[in-house]
Amino acid sequence: MRNALLPILLLLFSITSCTKAKHDQTFRFVLTSEPPSLDWSLATDHVSADILVNIMEGLVIFDNNLKPQPAMAEKWDVSPDGKTYTFHIRKNIKWNDGKPLTAHDFYYSWQRLLDPKTAAEYAYFLFDVKNAQEFNSGKLKDFSKVGLKVVDNYTFQVELSHPASYFINVPTFWVTFPMRKDIVEKFGPNWTDPQNIVTAGPFILSDWKHDAKVTLTRNPTYYGTPAIPEKIEALIINEDITAISLFETDKVQLIRRIPPLELQRFKNKPEYINAPYLRGYYYGFNVNKPPFDNPKVRQAFSYAIDRKQIVSILKGGQIPATSWVPKGMFGFEPGVGIGFDSKKARSLLAEAGYPDGKGLPKITLYFDSRDDNRLVAEKVQSLWKEHLGIEVTLENAEWKVYLKQLQTDTPQVWRLGWGADYPDPHNFLELFTSYSGNNNTHWKNQTYDTLINEGAKEFDRNKREEIYRDAQILLTEKDVPMMPLFYEAQNILLKPYVKGFQPNAMNILILKNVEMDS
Repeated sequence: MRNALLPILLLLFSITSCTKAKHDQTFRFVLTSEPPSLDWSLATDHVSADILVNIMEGLVIFDNNLKPQPAMAEKWDVSPDGKTYTFHIRKNIKWNDGKPLTAHDFYYSWQRLLDPKTAAEYAYFLFDVKNAQEFNSGKLKDFSKVGLKVVDNYTFQVELSHPASYFINVPTFWVTFPMRKDIVEKFGPNWTDPQNIVTAGPFILSDWKHDAKVTLTRNPTYYGTPAIPEKIEALIINEDITAISLFETDKVQLIRRIPPLELQRFKNKPEYINAPYLRGYYYGFNVNKPPFDNPKVRQAFSYAIDRKQIVSILKGGQIPATSWVPKGMFGFEPGVGIGFDSKKARSLLAEAGYPDGKGLPKITLYFDSRDDNRLVAEKVQSLWKEHLGIEVTLENAEWKVYLKQLQTDTPQVWRLGWGADYPDPHNFLELFTSYSGNNNTHWKNQTYDTLINEGAKEFDRNKREEIYRDAQILLTEKDVPMMPLFYEAQNILLKPYVKGFQPNAMNILILKNVEMDS
């Protein structure tokens, strides 16, 4: 932990006086770590997203039922062949410095995301756009040949290389939010600092005390219905017990992670909310590092996991998973994947040349520092010892450091989760394509890539389901660059006097409608 104690102590002192009144009207919630980046071309994680979706919006937004609705685009047209989307941008939108928002701001943002110099992990998010992948890979140098066009100041046109049934969901996601070219170029890597950043969402980033607190204030120039809270404070607390203490002493109103050992005492209280979550929790293998360069070893390690035991220690409504597309989403395949089989695990390990684990190199399991992640890692460590006869070393790091490690020198085995960026199986399965910037396994399989691309183009639901089933078999049974462990659930603590907060299955944190009874 990087000198986190002092900022937290100062933070607690600063908000103590605010709690003397019954309910001060600043809404406070817990962020579980420092946001790695508020540059929405570069952000890849849920912590950063909690801030970004409250200071910015895109062309389209999801309602509480995860249906796409007009946001900065008041409407859109789709060509008869399904390949061209024309977005008509509202003419009353201003950035918080008063400058009008135009189609040029979307064009620049999408161009920056695709520019190979940006090195955005989410560049692949736009690869359905005509020539986008070719430009990002460097094969195409002329960006004017990419299927993006500013028709006029308030009309932004997108041409796809093929129809994609899910595409209208794409411009809900933060990497597609508009961006001010003049601000990015003027301030360079510091453009997201509070004194520099310019946004157009319901809130403004007014302060960022690193490792302590992010403060948002109501944006008076927001184009939509003004946000109800005047001020939002996101307290950066990576110790779950500290977060619980803050909640119980009324210093925060919302916590979205409850430690497994604390969960039971809250389950029958009015503050507790359990909700579905379109999110999978998995362990990934670096397929370039021995012994996980051998698919039989990867299969053996997956067969040795009794996923029911993992879920039983978490106690939060999680569902054991052997396949990847989550329950509640089209493409969910509970019969696909590797289930627990101790005998099969040992047999495969022996076939790979490591009978009873003999001859295996030292194996380290890497995870980000959280109570629940540690419980899972310790359980997996014990299962691998029991059923494969091997010792595994555990290592952990704070979230921001952890992500950097995955990107620069991916460990042998590591933990991540993946929540829906939009509610379609393509979003889960594209993660492990060879061109995905978020694929930390380094696995590249042309057959898999072809299946995912076929699924993107297919509109027949049954055919699409068959394609994605074949892809999941390859991913979770045959090549096994990753092993799903469980589908997550939302376990939330919310003060009963808070109104207007509505959990959704994508766990998008929208705070503009939150209010507190006095």
